[in-house]
Amino acid sequence: MATRTPEQIRASIEDNRVQLAHSLERLRAEVTEITDWRKQIATHQKQVLIGAAAAGFILGGGIAGIVGLFRRR
Repeated sequence: MATRTPEQIRASIEDNRVQLAHSLERLRAEVTEITDWRKQIATHQKQVLIGAAAAGFILGGGIAGIVGLFRRR
């Protein structure tokens, strides 16, 4: 089993700490970008409009159906 000097162990720990700090910074940037809902809407504007139109059509039809049921009685 290879033995390392205390200096080598400290250097390894410091190197790991630096790598972890860089990884956390990259992760923070990715999370910030992914959770930016304004950017996501701007990027996927066509899909958002189609989804909003479909939701409006479904909700409007559901409300009209319910109103129609009450008016028939």
